[in-house]
Amino acid sequence: MKVVASASARELIGHRGGRLYVWVRKGRCCGGLRTLATAPGPRAGVEFSRVAEESGFELFLPARLEPFPDELHLELCRYPRSVAAYWNGCAWMV
Repeated sequence: MKVVASASARELIGHRGGRLYVWVRKGRCCGGLRTLATAPGPRAGVEFSRVAEESGFELFLPARLEPFPDELHLELCRYPRSVAAYWNGCAWMV
C-alpha cells in the first residue's frame, strides 16, 4: 500500500503525537455509504495494526481490514482541522 500524504497533513499528524488511526465508518443514510474516519488515537472497540511508518508518523488500520487499498491518500481539512483519508483516491468505498 502506498501512502500519499500532503505536507500539511503530515505536519498536523506530527503535532498530534505522530500516530494516525484510520477506520471504515458506515453512514446512517444513503444505503450505509462507507467512508474513512481518522483520529490521533484508536477508536474504541476496533483492533488496530500498525501497517506503515511513514516519514514522521505511524499509520494504523483495522487489523481485519482486507484487502488494503493500492493507495491511501491523506489530506488536511481546514474546518474542523483534521486529516481526511481517501481510499485509492475515492471518498467512499463499495
